[in-house]
Amino acid sequence: MKLTTELDALFFAAHPDDAELCCGGTISALTNAGKTAGIIDLTRGELGTRGSVKQRRLEADKASAVLGVTIRENLGLKDGNIVNNPAARLKIIKAIRKYRPTVLFFPHCYDRHPDHYNTHFLVKDAAFYAGLEKIKTPGMHAYRAKRNFYYMQAYAFEPNLIYDISDTFRIKMDAVRSYSTQFYTGSKSGKKEKETYISSKEFMEFIEARAKFYGFMIGAKYGEAFYSEEKFKINSDTLFKL
Repeated sequence: MKLTTELDALFFAAHPDDAELCCGGTISALTNAGKTAGIIDLTRGELGTRGSVKQRRLEADKASAVLGVTIRENLGLKDGNIVNNPAARLKIIKAIRKYRPTVLFFPHCYDRHPDHYNTHFLVKDAAFYAGLEKIKTPGMHAYRAKRNFYYMQAYAFEPNLIYDISDTFRIKMDAVRSYSTQFYTGSKSGKKEKETYISSKEFMEFIEARAKFYGFMIGAKYGEAFYSEEKFKINSDTLFKL
């Protein structure tokens, strides 16, 4: 029995809402272009100050519909305790072999949140091991994505790729606002919860300002920044299309 469903792009995130914040415009641009994209959250965000696990699951479902992703899964690792061990790597390996993405996206190692940089090393290692034949996963064959891209979270790094999200920035923000327990939505209704690093109006303004900054660097209105360790190949056919 075939246990694989091929995707063009697969996005790994430590918590529900990370992918939307950092890559929502890119995800939407890909799905709008007819590409298949999926999101895999490593944890349920159970240590978050605001919202419950159930609420965040429903918000993730809503955001997934906004972005048009093909699949979204949660691996159920412990929030605040993402560990790069054989059991966790095997979960990532199985996901990569199941969906066989052409490209992978996951957090950069430079970040303030331990879960974020631990996710980087966990997924990076598993992405390599997924290509080794002697690591067995019944019904799924060894597979390695063609390229890994690291996305930006709290800390800025020097990107070598900026994706133009001018046409999908508003969709990204709609997806982010799907997490109404986590982010400022402009609504005064509902139970008042404790303010956090990400719950203020200013944080949402920062997300837009960052997108404008990186968009300006490529002559676009909005952009999302990424880094790839692999070099890009260009030739006379592609040089003048840059």
